[in-house]
Amino acid sequence: MTDSTSTGANSDYFAPVNTQTWVNGRHNVRCVKVIHETWDVKTFCFMAQQPVMFFFKPGQFVTLELEIEGQQVMRSYTISSSPSVPYSFSITVKRVPGGEVSNWLHDNMAIGAELAVYGPVGQFNCIDFPAEKVLFLSGGVGITPLMSMSRWLFDTNAEVDITFIHSARSPRDVIYPRELDHMAARLDNFGLYLIVERMENGLPWQGYRGYLDESKLEMISPDFMEREIFCCGPAPYMKAVKNLLMARGFDMSHYHEESFGETPAAAVEDAKEQAEVAQAEADAVNQEDLLRIDFLNSGKSIQVMAGETLHNAAAKLDLMIPKACGMGICGTCKVLVKEGQTQMDHNGGITEEDIEAGYVLSCCTVPKSDVVLEY
Repeated sequence: MTDSTSTGANSDYFAPVNTQTWVNGRHNVRCVKVIHETWDVKTFCFMAQQPVMFFFKPGQFVTLELEIEGQQVMRSYTISSSPSVPYSFSITVKRVPGGEVSNWLHDNMAIGAELAVYGPVGQFNCIDFPAEKVLFLSGGVGITPLMSMSRWLFDTNAEVDITFIHSARSPRDVIYPRELDHMAARLDNFGLYLIVERMENGLPWQGYRGYLDESKLEMISPDFMEREIFCCGPAPYMKAVKNLLMARGFDMSHYHEESFGETPAAAVEDAKEQAEVAQAEADAVNQEDLLRIDFLNSGKSIQVMAGETLHNAAAKLDLMIPKACGMGICGTCKVLVKEGQTQMDHNGGITEEDIEAGYVLSCCTVPKSDVVLEY
């Protein structure tokens, strides 16, 4: 018999009657494990203070709420673990030169550290797009959502034919090599193919070299036109994959890619220009055209133009609704509309259940009438 005190486990911790289920929202978690995957990639494993079953769709992501040098910083990361291991979840992070959050996590996130996370959200997942044959295409740390999908399909003994093609800079940059080999060795329907851009002295390599192109894709997966394709990686990688597929006449309704990330610089500049135009319009606007937004919890109110987002309206009142992507993807800025009509133009960061309950993403929602928000 195992002594529970020797393992550090509490016999009541996993009692089903005490276990809660994770839902989209803000949750406090603590880091329970740090794994060095490669020389510049780490996996951080988290659990809740109280027992929570972290159910999510493989491929979805969470947004971390961090404090870095006294400033609140939000950043989204794909969950790399599988919901088949439900009492914890993991993210895998590559250290990026100059990357504020990735470097902070690598240097500071340790076992026992506590933080808040939002999620899970995301339309990029293998549950909503079931298929008998799939093709996973990943580049660099873009492997994380596809690894979550692979772990899920492996753990659930799914009858899915999987072809997994991963591209990395060099042999030492391949993430999860041993686990990928293990899955490929145990499953007849799991084909693993690795491609590296360049070799390194002293490191043996028996896989493909160069870049993923049409000839390699034809050689590795001659039936790729018949497969559901999931792709994630650097923007140039995904663009090249899409161009290749479209040139071959692939039905792009069966192509799915991970698209969240930091707001592009061009979008930021465009937003600044739009803000200047909006200010000029505001100076000439008729007061009768303004709409009123009431924030119940704070007791504050403001009048705005119809095209202004709820998030911007809150910011003018010094009400800082948490936000990470600013594009309706991460789901961090969710608020509840108690009264009034709004229009939301999101990109997958909110569930149908939340929408039916009256929630919207404030970063991409504008009022269509006077509105009352629970915030």
